[in-house]
Amino acid sequence: MKHATTLRAPRRLRADAARNHQRIVEAARELFADRGLEITLDDVAERAGVGVGTVYRRFANKKELITEVFEQHIGEFAEAAEASQRHPDPWLGLVQFVEYACTHLATNRGFSEVILELDLDTERFHCLRDRVKPAVGGIVDRARDAGVLQPDIEPSDLFAMIHMVDGLAEFAKPINPEIWRRYMAITLNGIRADNVARRELPVRALTDDEVDQAKSARTAPCSGRRR
Repeated sequence: MKHATTLRAPRRLRADAARNHQRIVEAARELFADRGLEITLDDVAERAGVGVGTVYRRFANKKELITEVFEQHIGEFAEAAEASQRHPDPWLGLVQFVEYACTHLATNRGFSEVILELDLDTERFHCLRDRVKPAVGGIVDRARDAGVLQPDIEPSDLFAMIHMVDGLAEFAKPINPEIWRRYMAITLNGIRADNVARRELPVRALTDDEVDQAKSARTAPCSGRRR
């Protein structure tokens, strides 16, 4: 009986450790999305419902945790790009990817900060990132070859457009968290070829008062603006 108990204990501990690891990563994903990269490992431990010592046993520092969380995000981003590249309609495939990317950045503060500010120098991160660029290139090439995209649009233009929409989303979020959808549609309308139907603008424009309110929210102390 003692021998059986000894054999079972390691399996139970490994399962507990795996569950704690998953809880920590999921908690970090939620916090990074809501609050950006300024969170602490104590915050993650509280959200995950584990002791901070458990977090430090799994991750020596915050950068290690950021790396794991955003490797997952980049993997999902690559899968979305590859799925859009396989879309039977080249234009709708491009729209699908732009919508995914804009939604992901506009609703995930931490992911946007990582993409713009942080160099995650892990081999796995670079491999996943290198999956995204060829897929986006394929999306653009297919749309251009089909005559539904302006011929001088490059894959780097798509990334720039997505970050432009994200910047507007960050600016207007305190006033209208959905306004970025309007500017995503305007942007897509701007790069389409003339024979493609324009997208309807799904959200009304900001009023002058709302622009002023957004400016005030962005410059107010403790507004949580990005640095």
